[in-house]
Amino acid sequence: MTSRPTAHAPRPLIRDMTIDDCEAVARVRVRGWQSAYAGLMPQAHLDAMDIAADAERRRGFFTEAGTVVDVVAERAGLGVVGWAAYGPCREGGGRLARGELYAIYVLPEQTGTGVGRALMAQVLTGAAEAGHRDLALWVLKDNTPARRFYERAGFRADGAEEPFDVDGVAVPEVRYVRALSGPLGPPAAG
Repeated sequence: MTSRPTAHAPRPLIRDMTIDDCEAVARVRVRGWQSAYAGLMPQAHLDAMDIAADAERRRGFFTEAGTVVDVVAERAGLGVVGWAAYGPCREGGGRLARGELYAIYVLPEQTGTGVGRALMAQVLTGAAEAGHRDLALWVLKDNTPARRFYERAGFRADGAEEPFDVDGVAVPEVRYVRALSGPLGPPAAG
């Protein structure tokens, strides 16, 4: 059994992802999905997720030239414990001044230890420095813990909603947006 760090664990190191991180990021993503989405999407889909297959997809994405920024969170002795990806908003097929947080996941045993907040702070700073006026994200409508996390970081639901198809099951998502103008500072604690 893995011991859970205390809430007073040292701030994780946030750095740019490298291709050597693909396996660790796949582990964070798969375990994050399996934990966060249990009961919110078909369990068979979650059970079928494979870290090795996801790592191979990550390597493919990573070697493609693009505008996605991937960052990881590391803890001493534990390695990569979180991952986030952001870039230009995908809406309308073109580049907009709006950025988008595509993903942010933390190993389940690291939830509540500051890893997610540290990743979010880096994403907000990086997106603002890239010239995005605001940042959007999509979250499962019934994922209350994630919605609270985003709200504490200054995001607000803007009324947009659409289904996310998971193995033929429509899982509703809602869009959240946060302005990036003015001084950012760290997201609110929580």
